[in-house]
Amino acid sequence: QVQLVESGGGLVQAGGSLRLSCAASGSIFSINGLGWYRQAPGKQREFVGVISSGGTTVYSDSVKGRFTISRSYAENKVTVYLQMDGLKPEDTAVYYCAATKSRTGWMRPSEYWGQGTQVTVSS
Repeated sequence: QVQLVESGGGLVQAGGSLRLSCAASGSIFSINGLGWYRQAPGKQREFVGVISSGGTTVYSDSVKGRFTISRSYAENKVTVYLQMDGLKPEDTAVYYCAATKSRTGWMRPSEYWGQGTQVTVSS
């Protein structure tokens, strides 16, 4: 089992920055993909980006060049970060962290989910 807890959301003006964190605990060494999704009001959840166990990152076209995913390891925990720069009002959404143990499905993690954190970008 893997537990995910997000933090770092909030309100920011357009053009500003925020960094989200997602602390993963449990069977962290079996994780092959850690990623972020978002869901805006009235819209479907969409993929934002992911980092593989080997450190490869993939981003959606809508955030490429503005958002950066990284991670750090502690004793029994891995934390994945989503650095969001150049925020736009259309980035407003609930952001979710997700993880997968699948080696072939690492690019779209969906086995484990966090509770979500709200990001609001004002114009």
